[in-house]
Amino acid sequence: MTHLARNGHGPHGVSVAIDFGISNTDAVARVDGALHRWTRPSVGTPDAGTVHDVLAAGGLSLASVSRLAVTGGRHRALPPEIDGRVIASVHEVSAIGRGGQTLAAGLLGGDHGEAANAPTLVVSAGSGTAVIAARGDACTHVTGTGVGGGTLLGLGRLLLGTTDALAIDALALAGNPNGADLSLQDVVLGPIGALPPDATAVNFGKLARGAHEATREDLAAALVTLVGQVIAITAINAARAERLEHVVVIGHLTDMPSFRAVLDRVGAYYGMQLLLPDHAGYGTAVGALREVEQG
Repeated sequence: MTHLARNGHGPHGVSVAIDFGISNTDAVARVDGALHRWTRPSVGTPDAGTVHDVLAAGGLSLASVSRLAVTGGRHRALPPEIDGRVIASVHEVSAIGRGGQTLAAGLLGGDHGEAANAPTLVVSAGSGTAVIAARGDACTHVTGTGVGGGTLLGLGRLLLGTTDALAIDALALAGNPNGADLSLQDVVLGPIGALPPDATAVNFGKLARGAHEATREDLAAALVTLVGQVIAITAINAARAERLEHVVVIGHLTDMPSFRAVLDRVGAYYGMQLLLPDHAGYGTAVGALREVEQG
């Protein structure tokens, strides 16, 4: 992002939202109509000093900010005021829902205002995965799964010796998940319904077969496939249960092209497109910003 202010001096009328997540602290700022984004790793319990540090990382000071919203599971540790400035607390369910609607609007076409309020299932694929039904201003938690980015990195350490998401992504893009997974072709010698022969039948199933060896690339591809399939199937089933036509996935897992490819593939299997906006990792922060700007 472009740094906006130095030494406490900068544009007034700046709105900022910070999402204090388990793994990442994401921030967005709107200045003169333009949206700026930055992120940093989450460390410890956030406090007033953390807020100052996050703003400084984006070139801002608290004095230069007219409206500040905070959200995310870790934001509850923050005081209601910092240096006399009221801090708007936005529940993460609302932030996820409104952020997903906002980011999906650019992909749905038609009237942007209507699209930004369209009934949408929002899937937040972060360290874990939360599924939110957003209908207009009403956002409700539907379901979720503990499988998410934390799963990917934890198993990445065990299987690949790394927790570097970029490295896992590069390995996965170079690998074949069926080097570790059992496909339908392996199990039933062909397709089932709309599923092609190379669709997964048993995740990591080949590793249970005696001396089978999988390459590091294939292990990475199978790992991303496992995580992506769980999230995609959870999303598709929830959307159908909630009778929601639009599904958007946000969260930093979407930064990985290999993960996006799995979501596209599973969505195609079951006839449901999973919308994947640009900069979707900042979706929750975008939702909090929308709440404070419209509040």
